[in-house]
Amino acid sequence: MAHVRYFAAAEEMAGRAAEDRAERTLGSLRDALAVERPGLGGILPRCAVLVGGARVGDDTALGDDDLVDVLPPFAGG
Repeated sequence: MAHVRYFAAAEEMAGRAAEDRAERTLGSLRDALAVERPGLGGILPRCAVLVGGARVGDDTALGDDDLVDVLPPFAGG
């Protein structure tokens, strides 16, 4: 299972800091999260979602050892 970490507003909307997920592609993970947690689904399109520290497409396969980070847009400067 891929390990998913949520940060800032994504953590608040997910209701947890991290979890293990069984989806096999990044796209299926995004879809499942949007259905299971509508609040997170509302901000997910604006989030940077990194697999192994890199931005990748929704067709990217997720393996058991993959680390997925969900980072909402940050303000500041």
